[in-house]
Amino acid sequence: MANQQIAIIGLGRFGSSVAYTLYQMGHDVLALEMDPVRVQEAMGQVTYPVQGDATQEAVLKELGIPNFDMAVVAIGSNVEASIMSTVLLKSMGVPHIVARAKTRLHGQTLERVGADVVVHPEQETGEHVARSLFHPEVQDYMEVGPNFGISKVKASPQTVNQTLKEAGLAGARDKYGLAVLAIRRGRDVILLPSEDERIQKDDTLVLASKEEMLDKLHAEGVS
Repeated sequence: MANQQIAIIGLGRFGSSVAYTLYQMGHDVLALEMDPVRVQEAMGQVTYPVQGDATQEAVLKELGIPNFDMAVVAIGSNVEASIMSTVLLKSMGVPHIVARAKTRLHGQTLERVGADVVVHPEQETGEHVARSLFHPEVQDYMEVGPNFGISKVKASPQTVNQTLKEAGLAGARDKYGLAVLAIRRGRDVILLPSEDERIQKDDTLVLASKEEMLDKLHAEGVS
């Protein structure tokens, strides 16, 4: 097999093992990690150890990761970062994405948002908490961490024809402290929509948020 350009996101025990092995096999390995100590430890063990935030699109683009052959999302404890990184990599067109799942539910979510292969390095039994009993506008809810989940929310009449920015839904940390991962519009899915995307009648928004944010959205008539 020809040498591949592979990005490893996260240098915990699992990510480091994958990165070092791939490097020893002769592949070009870029390892992206937030912890400077882990980045320092990876010097000489991978091709390019880099300190940075994989949930920031600008960081991934600056490193040229959209042009890589494969990415391995090896983030362990931060479920939100794992999901957001996978969504970004998918939207950028990385051909093959492998993602580590902490639990079964985490794995299902990673598959939903674009991971081609999900691996479970730790034997954990994830409990299936999938539906919200308190929000009729929430069509589906999957808890993937303590008080954090992915929800499909039908757009409210008040937000139709507004842009995401006008509705207070622009960006991953905007007015409601959530991320709009996608908009489902009929048979089409818009991944990581821009802040200027207009909400249309019957749109379904796919949101990553803390549970209390759904209460706030409902109270203000956004969903």
